[in-house]
Amino acid sequence: MNILITGAAGFIGFHLTKSLVRGGYNVRGLLLPQEDSRNLTRLGVDIFRGDLTRPQTLEGVANGIDLVFHLAARTLDWGTRQQFEAIMVDGTRNLLEHSKGHIKRFVYCSSVACMGLGRDLAGLNEDAEPKMCGIPYCDTKIQAEDLVTSFCKREEIEYTIIRPTNVFGPGSVWVKEILDAFKRGPFPLINKGRSPSSFIYIDNLVDGITRAGFLDIAKGKTYFLGDNYSLTWAQYLKTISGWIGKSPKNSIPFWLAWFLGTIFEKTLVPFGIRPPITRLGVGVMEKDLSVDTTRARQELEWDSRVSQEEAMMQIKKWVDTCYQ
Repeated sequence: MNILITGAAGFIGFHLTKSLVRGGYNVRGLLLPQEDSRNLTRLGVDIFRGDLTRPQTLEGVANGIDLVFHLAARTLDWGTRQQFEAIMVDGTRNLLEHSKGHIKRFVYCSSVACMGLGRDLAGLNEDAEPKMCGIPYCDTKIQAEDLVTSFCKREEIEYTIIRPTNVFGPGSVWVKEILDAFKRGPFPLINKGRSPSSFIYIDNLVDGITRAGFLDIAKGKTYFLGDNYSLTWAQYLKTISGWIGKSPKNSIPFWLAWFLGTIFEKTLVPFGIRPPITRLGVGVMEKDLSVDTTRARQELEWDSRVSQEEAMMQIKKWVDTCYQ
């Protein structure tokens, strides 16, 4: 089977690519013209250079491809709506157009954020309606999901949508960027860090994505994927910051953090300045995102094969190597 992975050089994309190559699959990775491809080349991946926002560069990207895993996205927690739409919505449309007539199945990696941050999501399953919340990352995930569903139904392409919770692992944004923030200065908890971290370990996510891509039962389905780890944000942040001799300082109530995020986004983002705090970051770190993953566990026979203890041990090994 020939597989195309967008965002193959990213955190999730590289781990998925490595797993599929080891499983004997032929993998083509879509990379931006300037992206480093050395790690993928060493795996024997077929590198295709293109830009999802420039459809003319995608000509031939899906030739000979059976299955697409679409992971490429704007992963920053800030930016204009236009910047997010260009990649998340228009980029997805461009990829779909260049894939039709070639592929059998299209797997789109969305996020639980499409359910609307700023509210608790605990217990929601895939039958609950996504909710626009005004955060560009979240809202454009909804738009992209709707686009994938309507396009694939019209073109008779099998499709599956995956909505992971907060993806972490060695070198992930929830490790590296958090530790870098602690090194820059004080890092407060949001609402004392009481909320569940709602993490999914990268290896567990790759397992779920793979099952969703290959199993017949996943056709036309949407799945939440998240580990049932008993780890609050306070526990997590105190643990990983302690590894580099730091600790969280003070706590900000949710309403104040959300207000500050709103103000900073409105005043700084139009000038291309990264806000010191964003609604996306606040919503993720304060609200309970423990969605119901029963469907994936029953239909895909998916489970958290890597335990919380092993996940944290692997992350610590990475931190000990990179922050000493």
